[in-house]
Amino acid sequence: MAAARGSVVLQRAIRGLRDLRGWSRTKTQTFSQAQLLWRPQIRHLSCSPGPYEAEKASTGPNSLSFRSHSCGELRAHHVGQKVTLCGWVQYLRQNLFVILRDFSGLTQVLVPQEAAGNLKSSLCALTVESVVRVTGTVRQRPAGQELKAMDTGEIEVLAEDMEVFNVCRKLPFEIKDFTKKSESLRMQFRYLDLRSSQMQKNLRLRSQLVMKMREYLCNVHGFVDVETPTLFKRTPGGAKEFVVPSREPGLFYSLPQSPQQFKQLLMVAGVDRYFQIARCYRDEGSKPDRQPEFTQVDIEMSFVDQAGVMSLVEGLLHHSWPAEKGAIKAPFQILTYEEAMRDYGVDKPDTRFSMKLIDLSQVFLATEIEFLRSALSQPGGSVQAVCVPSGAKLFTGKDYEELKQTAKTEFDKELSLVLVKSDGTLKSPLKKLLSPSAAENLLERTEAKPGDLLLIAAGPLSTVRPLLGNLRLQCAQLLESRGFSVRDPSSFHFLWVVDFPLFLPKESSPEELESAHHPFTAPLPEDIHMLYTEPHKVRGQHYDLVLNGCEIGGGSIRIHKASEQLYVLKNILKEDPCLLSHLLEALDSGAPPHGGIALGLDRLVSIMVDAPSIRDVIAFPKSHRGHDLMSHAPDSVSEEELKSYHISVKWPTEKGRGGEK
Repeated sequence: MAAARGSVVLQRAIRGLRDLRGWSRTKTQTFSQAQLLWRPQIRHLSCSPGPYEAEKASTGPNSLSFRSHSCGELRAHHVGQKVTLCGWVQYLRQNLFVILRDFSGLTQVLVPQEAAGNLKSSLCALTVESVVRVTGTVRQRPAGQELKAMDTGEIEVLAEDMEVFNVCRKLPFEIKDFTKKSESLRMQFRYLDLRSSQMQKNLRLRSQLVMKMREYLCNVHGFVDVETPTLFKRTPGGAKEFVVPSREPGLFYSLPQSPQQFKQLLMVAGVDRYFQIARCYRDEGSKPDRQPEFTQVDIEMSFVDQAGVMSLVEGLLHHSWPAEKGAIKAPFQILTYEEAMRDYGVDKPDTRFSMKLIDLSQVFLATEIEFLRSALSQPGGSVQAVCVPSGAKLFTGKDYEELKQTAKTEFDKELSLVLVKSDGTLKSPLKKLLSPSAAENLLERTEAKPGDLLLIAAGPLSTVRPLLGNLRLQCAQLLESRGFSVRDPSSFHFLWVVDFPLFLPKESSPEELESAHHPFTAPLPEDIHMLYTEPHKVRGQHYDLVLNGCEIGGGSIRIHKASEQLYVLKNILKEDPCLLSHLLEALDSGAPPHGGIALGLDRLVSIMVDAPSIRDVIAFPKSHRGHDLMSHAPDSVSEEELKSYHISVKWPTEKGRGGEK
């Protein structure tokens, strides 16, 4: 044992000399150059490698490691070099070949027929996914045996020594990209699922993205990375929060939905520019493709306006965007909330394709069709349409029924379908109710061509627009399933949506108002006079960042005056100001004008890599029900353990823990 300890101490001393002795810091460059650099000046010690030890790297992914190279980096120019590889056995072939895998890729290892007995015995003991170390010489593969589909397909490693670190048991699924696995099985054995090449790429791209974001914010624009508390108190409005019991009877913490209040307090504190890669928590139940805990790039600035925050984010994304994903164009397109709803029916439009909403109110102004005339006679009534290219040609009767069913079940509206036949005539129950001139006006207004499909809905704009916005996306998916190109998955369309309503009617009681964003958003200066008379007409200084039809960020300029914030909380939202007394006192203590934004990191990365779910870019996500299928969290706690928190569990039926399969 003493000899082993001495060996470890010696190895660490040598490593320390190799990696620390030559480090020197360059002189700090001017801030305008926006770089702080540390350069390692490596000084190699004269320690010759052992009989099976290759020359070790002093920096990079192979430093401080058993290996000299990673499995995916070997190429023809390495031929003749002695290397040491560590990894997992991907394949075993003919008792001669081992395909070795690590995070970087695959390498073929050849164990020669005349190999020593211990090398042969090591090979015989191997199973797929066993962990080994191999030392050998890189050589060119024999002519005709190259594998172009493999990055290392020109070479192989002739093994001279092999050490088996761990023999793998029989696994529940193979670690191969083509192996299909249910998501629940992937979640249950996440440590195996993460071995796949796609998951490795996703996590590494995410890491590189965050590193570049930190570099840009800190080194280019002087931001300060500040950690904020996880245990906090309930915030009025917004999503439901997780509650954490304390040891004081009846007192609970809440896990923050975001660091919103803290970052505003940091502006009051004079920090000036704050950011954080923040963990956030929302108890959103079983909403699809949501996570109870998620990560956002949280940003706040003092003495800034809306244009300043938007320019910062555009520069941030341009700087950190992966080169392999192609360049992104800035500045981004800007739409007002009203324009987005008018043209696309949603406040986060996918602008990769057109199919905009079309107002047909003028076309049917003098119509005799009863349901259209009734809709137009109502306040805010309208007739709207979407023209689906080739929809009449590609869609089936089942597709038409699904579209009508969506309109009925989700929006309680009837949907009228008009098919434009190949000869340009119409096929629809509405045809016999339309005069020839009305039919002609309809085709002219919608610019419909033979083979197209018209979706027509009538009613209040507040209902008809979201209905057709939803069906627009549904039709895009249907067209793509029929082989019709609609959205380019490799293109990235960024879009700002601005001038949102500051308040919206509550769904449960429409006569009351709630914040469209959060209660700290400032009104537009030109609307501030209506805050005290017609708050439902006020627009906020709120801006959303949309990418390919998904909201990936939202922010606002904040209310920085205590009196205005108190009025919003107390008189408009009917919230108890005592819950935010600390923030109101801070705003009354000399708060600068400030604003910020939060970018959803999980959603952003999932769109970058075209992942079907945000769970594919998170190392250890929860299931759609918020469960950890690997560790079986959440878990029960004994009554004895609950006593110190002065709480007890009231079971709705019989005592037990619900599982998820």
